[in-house]
Amino acid sequence: MRIWFAVAAAAVALSGQPALAAPSPAAPSAADRGLELARRNCSMCHAIGEVGASPNREAPPFRQLGRRYPMENLEEALAEGILTGHPAMPQFRFSPSEIRDLISYLKSIQIRHDVSFRRSGKL
Repeated sequence: MRIWFAVAAAAVALSGQPALAAPSPAAPSAADRGLELARRNCSMCHAIGEVGASPNREAPPFRQLGRRYPMENLEEALAEGILTGHPAMPQFRFSPSEIRDLISYLKSIQIRHDVSFRRSGKL
């Protein structure tokens, strides 16, 4: 038995491959990268999470943007540079990958109207 173990260990050593590879950490998802982008660029004015008020009362919470705009329309606005919004909003231009990540995050936190109605018994 010891001989077989020694042979197997030698074969692994000669192959240059580790016997057991450590698992690699999972890469952040598009939504995770979008959240980080929102934290860096938007959280000073907007509520970027699923709960909470926006620090700037004129800046809508991100979870409610779907009530105002189709998410697909935001893609173009983010690519060209958002010129409207709340009065103090700076102009932003994002790369195509940043836009995909931010939209992915925004879609993940939008309030679902039908779910809230079902819970309240109004549907």
